[in-house]
Amino acid sequence: MTTNDKVLTRVDGHILHVTINRPERYNAIDSETNFALEAAMSRFAADDDLWVAVIRGAGDKAFCAGGDIKAMNTAAGGGEPYRIPPTGYGGLTSRFDLNKPVIAAVNGIAMGGGFEIAIAADIVIAAEHAVFGLPEPLIGVVAYAGGMHRLPRQIGMKRAMGLLLSCDSVDARTALDWGLVNEVVPAAQLDEAVARWTQKLLRAAPLALRATKECVRSGLDLTLAEAIAGQENGGYPALEKMRRSHDALEGIAAFAEKRPPRWTGS
Repeated sequence: MTTNDKVLTRVDGHILHVTINRPERYNAIDSETNFALEAAMSRFAADDDLWVAVIRGAGDKAFCAGGDIKAMNTAAGGGEPYRIPPTGYGGLTSRFDLNKPVIAAVNGIAMGGGFEIAIAADIVIAAEHAVFGLPEPLIGVVAYAGGMHRLPRQIGMKRAMGLLLSCDSVDARTALDWGLVNEVVPAAQLDEAVARWTQKLLRAAPLALRATKECVRSGLDLTLAEAIAGQENGGYPALEKMRRSHDALEGIAAFAEKRPPRWTGS
């Protein structure tokens, strides 16, 4: 568990659980919380023994209500500056070199920066009462933490512009229909769903998942032909690391011997 009580961490085998722990503020993010989240995600990125991260909010009302408006107002009045780490909101929205899988367990409201953290994750599991929105223009600003750019890439231009310009919110079922969410479950089953998804990911070789994530994300910036060619000309470092790994040999041996593979992440 972290020393900063605004962000709690727990390691369960190869899984890092990260909890935004400000339920009295709907898990809104002030500067201290932002940098504590960055520290947690940096730990995840650096530790070869951590293969999957799960981020959620404390309590049952909110994943994250976004930036702490009270803290922002204090900063605007000449008080303590509102600071965002170089890796973005929650230490995630601008962390473009993280190839490990991240799951967002959205247990309620996901607004503004909270929504942006969720859509920066690879997999989103939402409780039925979850609500998503980017209402920043209602307070005179915009979705700075990638929302304006990720949203049209994930759900298409018309739906994204409708959501961004109207400042409306969408419920979990709509988010699922639009492709923003992988699964919607009753709130009481969220932990079970998260455990099921993490176990699915842990069945696979961790280096293979990292290579997959790198190829998918980097390939989106290329033509299809360039993206595929990059697999053979060294264009994806994580893919090259996977090819040279012990786990690549282990997977083939385990399949041939009809036994479960023993992944080491090396």
